[in-house]
Amino acid sequence: MSDLSDRLNRLEEAQSNARLRIITMGSFEVSVDDRTVTPTDWGRDKSIQLFQFLVTNRSRKGLHKEQIISRLWENLNSDEGDRNFKVALHGVNKALEPQRLPRTDPAYVLRQGSSYQLNLNMTWIDALAMEELISLAYEALNDQVDLAIRALRAAIHLHHGIYLPNRIYEDWTTEERERLQVLVLGAYLTLAENLLIHAPLETVRLTEEALQIDNTWEDAYYLQMKAYNQRGNRPAAIKTFRRCVQVLDREFGLDPLPETQKLFDSISQ
Repeated sequence: MSDLSDRLNRLEEAQSNARLRIITMGSFEVSVDDRTVTPTDWGRDKSIQLFQFLVTNRSRKGLHKEQIISRLWENLNSDEGDRNFKVALHGVNKALEPQRLPRTDPAYVLRQGSSYQLNLNMTWIDALAMEELISLAYEALNDQVDLAIRALRAAIHLHHGIYLPNRIYEDWTTEERERLQVLVLGAYLTLAENLLIHAPLETVRLTEEALQIDNTWEDAYYLQMKAYNQRGNRPAAIKTFRRCVQVLDREFGLDPLPETQKLFDSISQ
């Protein structure tokens, strides 16, 4: 078995093996072992905010307390911000570890001096898992296509909607939300392209799902036109092109790219 196959197996098993599991795409759900963390467990919304901020910035080695306060509660003075942070952190630790003994270190939120971070060794996050699956798929595409397809399917399966939908108006979530959307759209189209020859109807389905995420994604229209044409369904391919023209004109005042127009011309002749 290849190293990539071993890695894929571990990624697929990681969710069931993790103690802390976090859903961020399409909804926000947290469970510890077999216990779901409820809104009552969190106590205050500021505790959820702090935890989601740590999840969003999971790739950083540590976030200084002042950085966190300035991003989450920028309108508060230093004393109020510090008080908010202490209350929120206490709420996070209590929600995740209600039975933790006094004077013992928290298991999931690690502290080093005035810096804090999630303990990713004990944590599974859907967004992080999706990203790792997509990365593995791209590594495998050249010489292990079947493995890449399996990884892309697993990645797409994790995507159930936008990142942290209850924080869409918080600027500290915007960059991550946009980054994940680009990642998953790329995964959809890469999978759709690799299925085009042998499963064009699957390509149609995947490109349509991608367009439900972003209806201005021209590459999805292009690939869907090719899939319909592969099936000999010229009317459907032409309909896809016209839909593309309407959306791009309405949203951006733009025409399709020359390669999209060229494909339409070859199909319609």
